[in-house]
Amino acid sequence: MENNADPGLKTSFHTITAAEVLRKMGTSPDGLTETEAQERLQRLGPNVLTEGQKKTVLGMLLHQFKDVMIVVLLVAAAIAGFMGEQTDAAIIIAVVCINAVLGVAQESKAERSLAALKKMSAPYAKVRRQGHVTLLKAEEIVPGDIVLVDAGDHIPADIRLLETASLKVEEAALTGESLPVAKHATVLDNENIMIGDRYNMAYRGTSVTYGRGMGVVIATGMGTEVGAIADRLNTLAMEETPLQKKLAELGNSLSVAIVVIAAIIFATGVIQQRDTLEMFLISVSLAVAAIPEGLPAIVTIVLAIGVQKMASRNSIIRRLSAVETLGSTEIICSDKTGTLTLNEMTVREVFWDDHQRTSTDAFIPDETLSIMMQVMTLCNDSKVTRHSPHTLDAVGDPTETALIYFAFEKGFYPEGSETIMPRVAELPFDS
Repeated sequence: MENNADPGLKTSFHTITAAEVLRKMGTSPDGLTETEAQERLQRLGPNVLTEGQKKTVLGMLLHQFKDVMIVVLLVAAAIAGFMGEQTDAAIIIAVVCINAVLGVAQESKAERSLAALKKMSAPYAKVRRQGHVTLLKAEEIVPGDIVLVDAGDHIPADIRLLETASLKVEEAALTGESLPVAKHATVLDNENIMIGDRYNMAYRGTSVTYGRGMGVVIATGMGTEVGAIADRLNTLAMEETPLQKKLAELGNSLSVAIVVIAAIIFATGVIQQRDTLEMFLISVSLAVAAIPEGLPAIVTIVLAIGVQKMASRNSIIRRLSAVETLGSTEIICSDKTGTLTLNEMTVREVFWDDHQRTSTDAFIPDETLSIMMQVMTLCNDSKVTRHSPHTLDAVGDPTETALIYFAFEKGFYPEGSETIMPRVAELPFDS
């Protein structure tokens, strides 16, 4: 396998049956064994998108000297040193070095912060292996894994759906379609239909807005559809910010103007039959004096102050120049669930018989409690694993797992309940 997908499996998975998909992926409805999963993980690599080549400290340092204004300053310093103006040359070099050090320090600090943030915010997914549902880091998922998704979940890899219940997926990031798309597990006939019309597929980078589903992973990492887009993006050049463009324009304009003026003064002196060497030195001195060597340092210091203010509000800025762009932003929209919260819930109060009680209230009648526990656990898609008479793990939607834990605390365990009262239909919960 390569690119996190077997080249022999370049199949139009939306056109074959669920049984055929499982056979081709070498798996079953119970999922892979841990041994198989680890072997595939070693062979294919983790389920992550490859980032562009990271800059070394030396690379970041050299990048600081690509600015037109900095190049002009370095030329000015060289000329000043050649003319014996050692003090001026030293001041210009010091300004350029301070500018470079500040830029590298900020970029390095931001890279470390982003790496730590990525590690903390690693997404998880519900995966069935050897018949047991566990919560795994998305990067540990491999082709052939059986993944379960519910409303609010992000699709961790490209999957062929095997089972759905009123499943809807928001695919705007991939297809541009703003409305959630209804999904099903039925085989499609057309092999060449667009991604947005493959209703029995779900792709990495999209999210479930309604219902639930189960599917088999057919591609991970750079082998996914989003991975193909990321691969193209890695080859794109980084765009300059408006501030960088303006400074570049200013640097170019000043350079041209200074050279022209110095040339005119030199030519005028020669025409007036003055000493040629003297006129050359005068022209060069004027050019060096006209260059605003303090401008890059001032701009860098102002941006650094902006970065520090943003850092005090827990915002990470990777590049100093990005502060100016961010300053033009008025509204940032973000989904808070699971990002600004722990994504965990606990039952605190119970409402029964027109009365509201705390969850620890002991006055709920046994009959009422039994019916309530049955409703909580049967109308629930959480996957429960009991480790001992006193401990269990529930994997699923935070609201539903909270109900499972509450029922278990009250001495109710749903084992065998679904056999006595099997599910015949369902209406997924939504806001």
